[in-house]
Amino acid sequence: MQRGYDQLEATELFCPHCKKATVVRKRMLLALPNGDKYDYVCTVCGNPIGAKMDKKPGNFGGLIK
Repeated sequence: MQRGYDQLEATELFCPHCKKATVVRKRMLLALPNGDKYDYVCTVCGNPIGAKMDKKPGNFGGLIK
């Protein structure tokens, strides 16, 4: 069986501050051993409006050398 989608990336999300769907920017929040955590930030007002945990191992090992 083939997998349809492994990971999705948001390009627009609803911003409760702007009261409409806006374009978002993905910003790395944390580098963890089991993956990286990202925030989605509204490009209009700059408020964080979503988050995503990337489960693949990230750059954590390179940071603690």
